[in-house]
Amino acid sequence: MFQNFIPELQKRGLLQDIIPGTEEQLAKEMTSGYVGFDPTANSLHIGSMLPIILLMHMQKSGHKPYALIGGATGMIGDPTGKSAERNLLDDETLQRNIAGISKQLEKFLDFDESLPNKAELVNNYDWLKDYTFLDFIRDIGKHISINYMLAKDSVQKRLEFGLSFTEFSYQLIQGYDFYYLNKERNIKLQFGGADQWGNIVTGTELIRRKGGSDAFAFTCPLLKKADGGKFGKTESGNIWLDREKTSPFRFYQYWCRVADEDAKNLIRIFTFLPIEEILVLEQEHDKDPSRRILQHKLAEEITRMVHSEEDFQFAKQATGILFNKSAVEQLAQLNQEDFLMVMDGVPQVEADRSLLKEGLDLISFLSESGIFSSKGEARKMIQNGGLSINKVKVSGIEARLEESHLLNDKYILLQKGKNNPYLAVFN
Repeated sequence: MFQNFIPELQKRGLLQDIIPGTEEQLAKEMTSGYVGFDPTANSLHIGSMLPIILLMHMQKSGHKPYALIGGATGMIGDPTGKSAERNLLDDETLQRNIAGISKQLEKFLDFDESLPNKAELVNNYDWLKDYTFLDFIRDIGKHISINYMLAKDSVQKRLEFGLSFTEFSYQLIQGYDFYYLNKERNIKLQFGGADQWGNIVTGTELIRRKGGSDAFAFTCPLLKKADGGKFGKTESGNIWLDREKTSPFRFYQYWCRVADEDAKNLIRIFTFLPIEEILVLEQEHDKDPSRRILQHKLAEEITRMVHSEEDFQFAKQATGILFNKSAVEQLAQLNQEDFLMVMDGVPQVEADRSLLKEGLDLISFLSESGIFSSKGEARKMIQNGGLSINKVKVSGIEARLEESHLLNDKYILLQKGKNNPYLAVFN
């Protein structure tokens, strides 16, 4: 049974702009809707989870979700939010990216043929590859004026940097995608991030001018962190959905470390927990923020969703081993494969193993490896009881690193305080 899911999006802070009549359409009949994904990499990242979540809400509400892979538009590059033109992809790279993204989307949406609202994947290259330039400007270009296109924010913001005709044409091609899907698949709804509003309404305008059926749209707010930083980015780059690019442990850790204000927002957006349950979690969290109840629940839910129950359990266990002071035996018992998974993302320093034979002065090593900026800083940390070797607190400044400290015959874990681990690799 279908239902209008817009009120649910509103409660979760997932609605910004909406075309009048959209809710009435969703309440009237099972509606097909789509969101687009540009194949700029062979994996989606957590910024892509927002449109995926919208597609999941749509399907859970009985409507039919379409995921559009931009095989054609990916060759051009959307100027929205960019200050420079994006590098064009060659066909081999594009096809590899499309295959990777398509496989990932199947994890979140139900493509069961027996479902009346089964999810579908479409690629705009299929309907644009044989469309000649002359035919396109004759059939489509005449319906949208230059003045209309220039008025879009995505274009205005790029004019000062320079905008090629290739990128300028992007909104017209995206508009044609909506027109084509409306005509051929009876898709009446397009949605995306707030920065896509201009491109989306170009599609509804084209449908109206060419006499298509009803067309509706909505957008959700762009995600930003409370401190103004870019969501989904770390010092080492994107947080990917592909486990080979970002391990489940590092993925889990990203969510565990978000700020309290971000956690209150993100748990509404990236989980399907009932709002009532989230409010209870918030109350518990506010009683003792140091327990990070919201962050741990958020990390649990989204790690299960993106990876698996098994991956979540390992990530939880690994977190305990890495950050729990009492996990000395657990750390020592890890085989090399599990040990390296636990240490994924931990900063590493390398040194010659032969230095350990006579015992390596710890303070000298800490400063020379860059773990501390000076010997004085290292000495002070040790004297204050804030440094540990393999989870065991260092008791004096005369301590030395020895071969007996090696884990898996190669590694030594050094920790500054509780949350700053470093892995010393002795080759």
